[in-house]
Amino acid sequence: MNGINQPELERLGFVGFNVSDALDAELDWLEQVIRWRMRLEERKDAARYLKEDLPNPPKFVQNVTQFGNFAMQCSWEERVVISLALTPHLRPQLLDIFFAKNPEIDRAHTEYGGLKGKYHNGFLPTGETAAFIIAGSRDIGKKIECIDLFRPDFWLIRKNIIKYDRRDTGEPILSGSLDISDEYFSIFSTNQLTYKPDFSTNFPAKLLTTRLSWADLVLDPHVFNEVSELKGWIEHQHTIMNDWGLSKQLKRGYRALFYGPPGTGKSLTATLLGGELSLDVYRIDLSQVVSKYIGETEKNLASIFDQAENKNWILFFDEADALFGKRTATSDSKDRHANQEVAYLLQRIEDYSGVIILATNLKANMDIAFTRRFQSIIYFPAPNFEQRLTLWQNAFKHPVPLDEDVDFNTIANDYNITGGNIINVLRYCSLSSLRRGAETICMEDITEGIKRELRKEGKTM
Repeated sequence: MNGINQPELERLGFVGFNVSDALDAELDWLEQVIRWRMRLEERKDAARYLKEDLPNPPKFVQNVTQFGNFAMQCSWEERVVISLALTPHLRPQLLDIFFAKNPEIDRAHTEYGGLKGKYHNGFLPTGETAAFIIAGSRDIGKKIECIDLFRPDFWLIRKNIIKYDRRDTGEPILSGSLDISDEYFSIFSTNQLTYKPDFSTNFPAKLLTTRLSWADLVLDPHVFNEVSELKGWIEHQHTIMNDWGLSKQLKRGYRALFYGPPGTGKSLTATLLGGELSLDVYRIDLSQVVSKYIGETEKNLASIFDQAENKNWILFFDEADALFGKRTATSDSKDRHANQEVAYLLQRIEDYSGVIILATNLKANMDIAFTRRFQSIIYFPAPNFEQRLTLWQNAFKHPVPLDEDVDFNTIANDYNITGGNIINVLRYCSLSSLRRGAETICMEDITEGIKRELRKEGKTM
């Protein structure tokens, strides 16, 4: 606090010396502003007294709370929007005043806006609610200015601080639901800038981590060189784009396609890249993204990209051909809808400033419109004999107990399987050995595990 003690700061009018006090003070202020607006609405000459007795927003000391730091950078109107978005989560009863009926028509006041939640019993604010608090019901000029607060390019929305959802574009511009993003609710309520979203229907992605290292990943040298190019972009992109001034010629971000048989290290490579460069890697669950309902797939994708923007995350789409597959000839509404999803995805991928990695088993299934936009297309082949031998030795290295009859040279030569298969064999034969009361893993355990893996793929030994 720059050497000034709290009593002295309080004397100077500062408040909010911890998270709860800061948020309390802001919501107290919003309540005063709402009541001030209601009083003005009762006066016929309200416009003349627009600034009369307008409550001053609380003053926060910088570097005490994340919310205080943020609020002091916002305009009066922006603070109304932010505090209104926070209110249903922290003090929902504050908005009960908007349930009052218009006595002239015996129904809710249209100018208050608002929505009813599926489970929440209180009043959920909309853009109309914020516009009423800021501009009232009669100042059309001020209300038009409020519309700018809810455009997609407005910084509060662009930076994913607030969420503004116009579910039906046929509705009025200010009728969309207003909410605080999960990220900023976490930042404001915990006072921590670090935010790692949990998997949910609103964020169908999982943070990938591993205890393995590059030494555990056995790649063809050509593959490793191409992966190093991707790593080099992540390390030097700011120099290339900013210091060298190439941002006009080059698109932001980096898009890579990993393709090849299952179990060849595509997911592990993406995870290790993030770990080495201190970037979070999120694997997108396409089963939760793709929806048969029109507009839902785009909405799910928007949720992911909106939260990822400006975070420097690596977005990893595994089995990507489920979403990035070839477009079809338009013969019915389903085809048109599917092609619209692909077009939307193309746009979001091109606009994303971070790294996107798509993984697929079959490159031929990918839409050419996507492949043209990749900076790297990297083939992960099935391992050759030397690579298989290294994978077996790495997987079963000490302290895994092995019988003397285990011969990895023979196994690597006889069975053409991938690293993913080998890890599954390790799991199987470890359990098999312990279940029969043995102290070591024998050759028979390993060969039976290999048989199981081959049967899963419809192959025989």
